[in-house]
Order: sequence, then structure tokens, then C-alpha cells
Amino acid sequence: MSRVLERRKQYLRLMRQATLESGYFTVVDIAEATDTPRSTVQDWVNRLIEEGCVLITEEQRGRHAARYAATSVMPESACRRIFTTIDGGEVEIYHECMSGGCAAFCEFHHARAGGALQSVRRDGTLLRERASLGRREVAVGLDPAPAVGIVGVFHEDGYIRQQIRCIGGPAYSLTDMMSFAEGVRGVTVHREGPVVEGEVVTRALAYVAVGIDDTDTGTEGATFALALALLQHLAKLDGVMPIGHRVAMLNPRLEARTAGNSCSCIELAVEPDLVARIEESAVRFVAGEAASPEWGVAVRQGFRVPGGLRAYGRSARETVIDREATERAAGRFGAHLYGGRGVIGALAAVSLIGLPHDVLLDPGRDVCTGWEPVE
Repeated sequence: MSRVLERRKQYLRLMRQATLESGYFTVVDIAEATDTPRSTVQDWVNRLIEEGCVLITEEQRGRHAARYAATSVMPESACRRIFTTIDGGEVEIYHECMSGGCAAFCEFHHARAGGALQSVRRDGTLLRERASLGRREVAVGLDPAPAVGIVGVFHEDGYIRQQIRCIGGPAYSLTDMMSFAEGVRGVTVHREGPVVEGEVVTRALAYVAVGIDDTDTGTEGATFALALALLQHLAKLDGVMPIGHRVAMLNPRLEARTAGNSCSCIELAVEPDLVARIEESAVRFVAGEAASPEWGVAVRQGFRVPGGLRAYGRSARETVIDREATERAAGRFGAHLYGGRGVIGALAAVSLIGLPHDVLLDPGRDVCTGWEPVE
């Protein structure tokens, strides 16, 4: 089913682009652009005509090919990417929009609805939501009711199924746009009057945090820059969805610091059977690109942060930690360490995932109160 959806997306994208640029397209245009037999393209054109996505603007006359046009030149999707990770009985949903306004709208209404969601936060155009498995009803409607809510999240056979209830604009997004987003494997919908309820299917990916520190010297390199390069490198690999990059400040009074004593963490969503390979790639990349021989990498799966691991991060912002304490914490909480002295800050970066930017950048802020449940 996913291959059919991907092919449909490809053809519609080309047809809409040709319609915008030339006012029409021919079967030959699409066949040449996709290196596909004309008969196959003609079958798709006929199918899309039946679906109402394409219309005939000029019939074939002799050697003059038939001309077609996409029926809509509206954006095929305001949703760039939709993907999910799972950690025990909780799921994180990532929804990247083309528009900050659309992302803010969904943030507001999803938070108002509650439903299966525990938390909703937005980082630019990326909406990040934490959900519990199961179904919790939501009544959608006109203000002050939410326009959209996630009523259920389920994990089955390596896939996550989001059940969404909505009206108005969000209903259009669900029925006409979400299936085009990268990461979506299928969308089914049904309508009851003005209310639309649908199911969005994505892979149940593994969340992987990669912490990095001490890759620079006083005159060469920058850890944040290497972390960004690593994120771009890993994002090109099959089975990887990049989530983002975070910078955290550690103990500003540490004598060995190169500048402000910051560390970096990149977040990835990875196919579960590829995690070990991605970990190896990350370590190899940092080892090859770091300017300092004291570079360190910490890798941990799972977005839930135990209280003891968060406490390690607090200690790294308030005191001086030795390698032995770092190795004990890593062993206790399932993190893998690589490299030299930098593993201390790298594990701290991993321990601070999930916190707001203003907390990460202010070492005077407490990271153990009011942010994550202590486990």
C-alpha cells in the first residue's frame, strides 16, 4: 500500500507542477520525467481522472497528444513530515509543517483537546507531542471547543496508528494533505456530518539521542558545528528521520572549558533494526572530524528520561564530574560511551533531552523540577 501511495504522490506532484508552469501536461511529459512506460502513466492518468484529481483539457487529435491539467494548484500538503517513535507505553509524534502558523494552530487545538496526548510543544515548524497508548474521547466543534484532537494512539506490528477527530480546516488537512507527508504509510477517513475521523499510520521508530562534547580546541573547531554536520550526515542514511539539534550549557566555572562550556545533542528517529549501524556511523564520523583528541560521544535509546539520569545532568551543570561517575551513570541508564574526556559532557547532553531551550542554555535553571517525572 505504501508503494502505491508514494507513486501517487510522485505523479500528482509532477502533474501539479507542470500545470502551474505550462497550464497542462501530457502523458509523454510525465513518462519522461519518471522514466516510466507511457502505458503505465496513462493508467495513472485515467485513475486520477476517476478520482477527480485530473481533468482532460484537450482531446487527442491525430498525432497531437491529449492534454491534461491537475484540478488543484493548492499546496499538495502543508505537512512536510509526520513520523513517530515509541518508548515503552508512550509514543512521541513529530509533525513538521510548511508553515509556523499551521504548526501553532495545531499546537493550540491539540493542547486544548487533550485526548491521548500528555504534552504538546512546538519548536519552530516542528510539533512534538507525547501520547499514551490507548483511546480517550474528544469532542470537537466550534470555539471554545477544539477544532482537532488526537483521540487514540495504538502500536501494532511495528506501526503506530493515530486516530484524529476534526472539523473545518483540520479535516481538509486530514483528508487531502496528510497522506502526502514524508513518513506516512497510509490514511483512512470517514465522515459523520461535519466531523471527520481518520487514522494516520506511521512506522514505530526508535528514538536515539547522540550527545557530543569536547570536539574542539581553543583555536580550532566547534562542537555545535560538528553536531550539525553529523545530523546532516545521518539524515541521508536509509531508515533515519532527523528530529533536531540541541545545545546545552554545562558548568560555566570549569577550568578546562574552551569557551562557554556547552555540549550538543542530536535527536534521531531510526528503524529499530538499524540503531546499531547508525551508532557506529555516528562514532566514526565524530572520530574522523573532531579537532580534539578528547572528543566524546554518548548514545542512548528512548525519549523518557529517568530521574537519576536527569540528576546526572544537573550535576554536570553545578559540579565537576569524573569519568568513573560518568561510566557508572551510563551503565545504569543504558547509554553507550565512546572517546575521551568528552564523554562526561556528551552524557550530560543526553541526560538533558526534552527540556526547553531557555532551560538548556541557562545553567542556573534547575533541570529536575517541573519538567519530567522522576522514575
